[in-house]
Amino acid sequence: MIVLDDISLRIAGRLLLDHASAALPENARVGVVGRNGAGKTTLFKALMGELELESGSVRLPNRTRIGRVAQEAPAGPDSLLERVLAADTERAALLEEKKTASDPHRIAEIEIRLVDIDAHSAPSRAARILSGLGFDEQAQARACAEFSGGWRMRVALAALLFTEPDLLLLDEPTNYLDLEGTLWLQDYLASYPRTVVLISHDRDLLDTSVDHILHVFNSKLTLYRGGYTQFDRQRRERMLQDQKARKKSEAQRAHMEAFVARFRAKATKAKQAQSRLKALARMEPLADEIGEAPAHITIRHPDKLLSPPIVVFNDVNVGYVEGKPILRGLNLRIDEDDRIALLGPNGNGKSTFAKLLADRLKPQHGNVVRADKLEIAYLAQHQVDELRVGESPVEHVRRLMPDAPEARVRARAAEMGFSAAAGDTKVAQLSGGEKARLLLGLACFHGPHMLILDEPTNHLDIEARAALITAINDFPGAVILVSHDRHLLEACAERLWVVGNGAVKPYDGDLDQYRSEVLGKAGRMTGDGRKDKARAAEDAADGENAALAPLQKRARELEAQIAKCEKDIAAIDKRLADPKIEKFPNDAARLKRQREEALAAMAKAEEDWLEASAEIEALGA
Repeated sequence: MIVLDDISLRIAGRLLLDHASAALPENARVGVVGRNGAGKTTLFKALMGELELESGSVRLPNRTRIGRVAQEAPAGPDSLLERVLAADTERAALLEEKKTASDPHRIAEIEIRLVDIDAHSAPSRAARILSGLGFDEQAQARACAEFSGGWRMRVALAALLFTEPDLLLLDEPTNYLDLEGTLWLQDYLASYPRTVVLISHDRDLLDTSVDHILHVFNSKLTLYRGGYTQFDRQRRERMLQDQKARKKSEAQRAHMEAFVARFRAKATKAKQAQSRLKALARMEPLADEIGEAPAHITIRHPDKLLSPPIVVFNDVNVGYVEGKPILRGLNLRIDEDDRIALLGPNGNGKSTFAKLLADRLKPQHGNVVRADKLEIAYLAQHQVDELRVGESPVEHVRRLMPDAPEARVRARAAEMGFSAAAGDTKVAQLSGGEKARLLLGLACFHGPHMLILDEPTNHLDIEARAALITAINDFPGAVILVSHDRHLLEACAERLWVVGNGAVKPYDGDLDQYRSEVLGKAGRMTGDGRKDKARAAEDAADGENAALAPLQKRARELEAQIAKCEKDIAAIDKRLADPKIEKFPNDAARLKRQREEALAAMAKAEEDWLEASAEIEALGA
């Protein structure tokens, strides 16, 4: 058990933890949550013994091996596999000593110890972890120095996981991962055999991989059992109970004060009034839990939606070197209200496709047809570096409105969430989440028809991510998402496209099915015996139900088609209900035709779905 006993921590004069206590059970997987700046990373430093406590103590079991991802990305000529294997210093030392040892007794001791620490299976374990984090067999043999900083941070994470410390400390481990790596890490941590303390704003990770939540709030620590969803429910229930208790206490105080005010002057009641006064003095008001201010994210809407389609790809090849396309033969269509998530491991072309879509990369072959006056907002994670650190949000906005009066400039900055003093704060002093919010506001400044978001949740806490989901779902235009945050994708995306093998193709399944495929593939690639057996069992079951598979796939396709028709009809009805449409009779006639076509298509899809469902039922599914 890890005990945090009455600890107080102060950083740069600011008290982050004030006589806070918590006890973490042995082998628990604990997710640490709280707003940015609440003290989560400071708590990690206390667990590592890197900070001197102002009061209290941190007690760990004897000989606890603590592991945390190295701050600097590994580099050098050694291969990824060698770097991960070298992280187990005991194994490396024993193998080195074994080369020169001559004493038979010492050689025997070395061999016994190597067996005890399972040293001989180490290469396969290391390869399995690297594979799960996105490195295939060829990549594992390449030198660390050949990879970018983000990929090398994955190697640092792999090295840490390989050592299996008694206390595993992870601070936002998915920031350098794609969705596929995040899904693998969720699965890995869910069965980690020792204690994990994890800082994350990824709600899906906190629901899948932890069994306790440690909430850092108002300089205190509160431990909840269960994942994030259970924590959120428990906390809301507790706040409601506290509110009821507070109202009851206030009513009791009001009654006692009224009694004292009425009877303290009367001799017959004076003694009772004095008793009430003493009770009031002892009865302190219950503290009102100050709620965290809700995050504020807005996406400016376009003045007018465009007629579909807004983008069409005709046999497009795209890449960075002429004659060497990364993506080939793209034949795709995007409508004005599409919500599309791009899936696929990093390095397969998702960012290339996003740049092509945003007209930042020209096709090498074929053509891309965009709607007239199409306005596109493109937000990539690296663009945070493009902000001017010496300027404030108001000054950034002023550059886009050079002729506008100061009041209008500040109103637009406030619309992005930077009002009053926040609007005049230099970018260098903004938090990562505030910078991301400013960047999103600037990208959407002119009301885009299509929004392309590449890893938009990096640096955003859970509340800000929830605000982003609301903003995206309120946005009437098209949205293209690249994210490792599965909760965001499930909440916002209606269609899935897989980018891989030089192509971009629609994916028929859902994210649960995609997760199963990703984890199954990782198990096969690394020779994981348990997963191979599970996969064999799945394959056998699939064989028994081979006749069902195409019917079930067809039913899913028809369900998606019906949902799309319903959405199209609702959008058309909304446009027809606009009084301004009367000024454009041709547009109104076109919309009515489109509505009739959508109704007919929906009726046909529903009929086909009923037929497919009857066949599935007949097969006993």
